Amino acid sequence: MKLFQISLVVLVLVINLIIAFPSWATTLPSLVSNSDYFEVGQKVVWLYKARSDSANVHKIPAEVVKLGDKQVQIKVRKKNNGFINRWVNRNKLKNVSSLEEVNSDN
Repeated sequence: MKLFQISLVVLVLVINLIIAFPSWATTLPSLVSNSDYFEVGQKVVWLYKARSDSANVHKIPAEVVKLGDKQVQIKVRKKNNGFINRWVNRNKLKNVSSLEEVNSDN
Protein backbone atom coordinates (compact mmCIF):
# COMPACT_ATOMS: atom_id res chain seq x y z
CA MET A 1 0.00 0.00 0.00
CA LYS A 2 2.89 2.34 0.83
CA LEU A 3 4.46 1.72 -2.56
CA PHE A 4 1.17 2.61 -4.30
CA GLN A 5 0.92 5.93 -2.43
CA ILE A 6 4.52 6.87 -3.22
CA SER A 7 4.13 5.99 -6.89
CA LEU A 8 0.88 7.98 -7.06
CA VAL A 9 2.60 11.07 -5.58
CA VAL A 10 5.53 10.71 -8.00
CA LEU A 11 3.13 10.34 -10.93
CA VAL A 12 1.22 13.49 -9.93
CA LEU A 13 4.48 15.45 -9.61
CA VAL A 14 5.71 14.29 -13.02
CA ILE A 15 2.41 15.20 -14.66
CA ASN A 16 2.49 18.59 -12.95
CA LEU A 17 6.01 19.29 -14.24
CA ILE A 18 5.08 18.22 -17.76
CA ILE A 19 2.13 20.62 -17.75
CA ALA A 20 3.89 23.51 -15.96
CA PHE A 21 7.19 23.46 -17.87
CA PRO A 22 5.83 24.87 -21.19
CA SER A 23 4.18 27.72 -19.32
CA TRP A 24 7.55 28.71 -17.82
CA ALA A 25 9.02 29.04 -21.29
CA THR A 26 6.57 31.77 -22.31
CA THR A 27 6.77 33.79 -19.08
CA LEU A 28 10.03 35.64 -19.65
CA PRO A 29 9.40 36.99 -23.19
CA SER A 30 5.94 38.21 -22.21
CA LEU A 31 7.48 40.19 -19.34
CA VAL A 32 10.09 41.77 -21.59
CA SER A 33 7.54 42.79 -24.20
CA ASN A 34 5.27 44.28 -21.51
CA SER A 35 5.62 48.08 -21.39
CA ASP A 36 5.18 48.01 -17.59
CA TYR A 37 8.31 45.90 -17.14
CA PHE A 38 11.22 47.92 -15.75
CA GLU A 39 14.83 47.11 -14.87
CA VAL A 40 17.29 48.90 -12.60
CA GLY A 41 19.34 51.35 -14.68
CA GLN A 42 16.70 51.63 -17.40
CA LYS A 43 15.99 55.08 -18.86
CA VAL A 44 12.32 56.06 -18.50
CA VAL A 45 10.10 59.11 -18.80
CA TRP A 46 8.08 60.18 -15.75
CA LEU A 47 4.67 61.59 -16.72
CA TYR A 48 4.38 64.17 -13.91
CA LYS A 49 1.37 66.31 -13.08
CA ALA A 50 2.00 69.24 -10.73
CA ARG A 51 -1.60 68.99 -9.49
CA SER A 52 -4.05 66.13 -9.79
CA ASP A 53 -6.71 68.35 -11.40
CA SER A 54 -4.23 69.79 -13.90
CA ALA A 55 -4.35 68.83 -17.57
CA ASN A 56 -0.64 69.60 -18.10
CA VAL A 57 1.60 66.54 -18.06
CA HIS A 58 5.35 67.15 -17.82
CA LYS A 59 7.61 64.51 -19.38
CA ILE A 60 10.63 64.24 -17.10
CA PRO A 61 13.57 61.98 -18.06
CA ALA A 62 14.61 59.64 -15.26
CA GLU A 63 16.45 56.41 -14.48
CA VAL A 64 15.12 53.43 -12.52
CA VAL A 65 16.95 52.97 -9.20
CA LYS A 66 14.86 50.41 -7.26
CA LEU A 67 11.87 48.22 -8.00
CA GLY A 68 8.97 47.77 -5.60
CA ASP A 69 5.75 45.78 -5.84
CA LYS A 70 3.56 48.73 -6.77
CA GLN A 71 6.03 51.58 -7.18
CA VAL A 72 9.39 52.24 -8.78
CA GLN A 73 12.11 54.47 -7.37
CA ILE A 74 13.56 56.76 -10.01
CA LYS A 75 16.49 59.18 -10.09
CA VAL A 76 15.65 62.61 -11.53
CA ARG A 77 18.12 65.38 -12.35
CA LYS A 78 17.51 68.69 -10.58
CA LYS A 79 18.18 72.14 -12.05
CA ASN A 80 21.46 72.48 -10.13
CA ASN A 81 22.74 69.23 -11.75
CA GLY A 82 22.12 67.25 -8.57
CA PHE A 83 19.90 64.19 -8.38
CA ILE A 84 16.83 63.37 -6.33
CA ASN A 85 15.13 60.01 -5.87
CA ARG A 86 11.34 59.68 -5.99
CA TRP A 87 8.98 56.72 -5.57
CA VAL A 88 6.35 56.80 -8.33
CA ASN A 89 3.56 54.53 -9.53
CA ARG A 90 4.41 52.25 -12.44
CA ASN A 91 1.53 53.67 -14.51
CA LYS A 92 3.21 57.11 -14.39
CA LEU A 93 6.32 55.79 -16.17
CA LYS A 94 6.92 55.05 -19.83
CA ASN A 95 9.85 53.31 -21.47
CA VAL A 96 11.99 55.66 -23.53
CA SER A 97 11.84 53.23 -26.47
CA SER A 98 8.03 53.06 -26.43
CA LEU A 99 7.81 56.87 -26.41
CA GLU A 100 10.22 57.11 -29.37
CA GLU A 101 7.99 54.70 -31.32
CA VAL A 102 4.94 56.87 -30.63
CA ASN A 103 6.78 60.05 -31.65
CA SER A 104 8.13 58.47 -34.86
CA ASP A 105 4.61 57.42 -35.91
CA ASN A 106 3.42 61.05 -35.86
